[in-house]
Amino acid sequence: MMLHRRGVIAITCLVAVLVLQVAPAQAGPRRPVDVMTYNLYLGGDLAPVLSAQSLPEVVAATTGVYLQVIATDFAERAESIADQVDATHPTLVGLQEVSLWRTDTPADGPTTPAEVVTFDFLQILLDALDERGLRYEVVSNIDNFDGEVPTALGFDARLTDRDVILARTDLRKSQLKLSKSRADHFENNLVLESPALGRLEILRGWTSIDAKVRGKKYRFVNTHLEAFSAAAQVAQAQELLDGPADARVPVVLLGDFNSAADGSSTPTYEMLLGDGFTDAWDQARSGQPGHTCCQAANLLNPVSLLDERIDLVFFRGKGFRADRAKVVGDEPGDRTPSGLWPSDHAGVHAELSF
Repeated sequence: MMLHRRGVIAITCLVAVLVLQVAPAQAGPRRPVDVMTYNLYLGGDLAPVLSAQSLPEVVAATTGVYLQVIATDFAERAESIADQVDATHPTLVGLQEVSLWRTDTPADGPTTPAEVVTFDFLQILLDALDERGLRYEVVSNIDNFDGEVPTALGFDARLTDRDVILARTDLRKSQLKLSKSRADHFENNLVLESPALGRLEILRGWTSIDAKVRGKKYRFVNTHLEAFSAAAQVAQAQELLDGPADARVPVVLLGDFNSAADGSSTPTYEMLLGDGFTDAWDQARSGQPGHTCCQAANLLNPVSLLDERIDLVFFRGKGFRADRAKVVGDEPGDRTPSGLWPSDHAGVHAELSF
C-alpha cells in the first residue's frame, strides 16, 4: 500500500513539473486583433438615375434620390452605428459608402463643380463617436465614384463615394502601432453607357494599413467590390490578391464583397477561400446564418429583410484564428427613434488573435 501511494505521488510530481515546463510556452501572450466592417449606405437608390433614358428622367430620379437621402437621415443613423462601435470597441474599422454629398446653385450639371457640403458621413460619424468618448481617427481613405447631376430642387447634387479605415487613438504604442497607409483604385471597374449621361465608370478601390500588436505584424485591408457585374467583381478580387493582400505578414481582408457566402451569387467568395483565406464568421459561428444584407431602400421596413451574407471578415496567416464574430445593427432595438435601420447593411465585428 505504501509503495502504491509513493508511486502515485512521484507520478503526480512529474506531471506537475512537465505542466510547468510546457504550459507557458504553449500559452504565450495573447495578441488580439479586434476589427469591424460596416457599409454605411449612401442613403438612396441610384439605380433609377443610372438607368434614366433622358435628361428630364435623370433630373426626376436624382431629385428622388436626394430627397431619400434627407429622409434616411444619416445624422440619426450615425448615432446607432456609433452605439455599435461603443459596445464592441474595435481597434480598426473598415467603412464603405462613406458618402460625401455636396450641392451648387444654379443647377448646371458638372460645368461648375459642387463644393457646398450638405452631408459628410465621415465627419458626422466621427462626431457621434467623439460624443461617446470614443477616440478614432482616419488612417486610410480613398475617393471612388464621383458624380454630379441637376435636380428639380434648383441645385446640382454631387455624390462622392469613399472607403475609409478608422483606428483607435487611445491605445498605447505597445498595444497598437500603425504604418504604411495605402489606397488605390481598381483597374477593372464597371462601365455603363447611359443614354442621358454618357459613359460612366463606377470607380471602386481599397484602403489598407499595416499594424503591429505586441510585436506581431499584420496588414488590414478594407474594400467594396462591384455589385452589378460578376466579371468586374472577380477581376477586382484578383487585384486584391495580387496587390495589398499579397503580403509576407498575416492579412485581415474585410468589407462589402457583394458575393454571397453560400455561393449563390458570384465565385468571389470561394476564390478568396481558395487563395488561403479563412472566413472569420464561418470559423467562429459555423452553421449560423449571419445575414448582413439588405434592408429596404427607405430603411423603414418594420421586420428585418436581411437574407444574405456579403459583408465579410477574412484572415490569413500562421497562428491566426477567429475567437468571436457578431453581426451588429441587425436587431429591432438598433433602429433609430424614427424607425430607421442604421444602414441597409448590418456590420460585422470579429475578434481575432495570434
